[in-house]
Amino acid sequence: MAKTKITIDYDKCGYKDGVEMDPRNCRKCLGICDPAVFLMHPTLDEHPDPFNPEKWMVTPVWPSMCMGCMKCQEVCPVGAITVEPGESLYTMINEV
Repeated sequence: MAKTKITIDYDKCGYKDGVEMDPRNCRKCLGICDPAVFLMHPTLDEHPDPFNPEKWMVTPVWPSMCMGCMKCQEVCPVGAITVEPGESLYTMINEV
């Protein structure tokens, strides 16, 4: 079985109704995910200003902990999250 794959469309995350917004004001995926698969962090791409809201992003850094509940996908107000459930650490532990 394939591993769980979580994809975030960054053309949508950080925007609402075509208007740029600070992803730190949303945080819905972070709040709904019990195993804490997601991490919000500054990107620091162009200049090191961690307080610039355009430079923050949400990343699924621990997809192996995903339980496949799909709540993050359901709660995202802009439909930026796609979850393709697969074998995860959670399912492997519960099969034993």
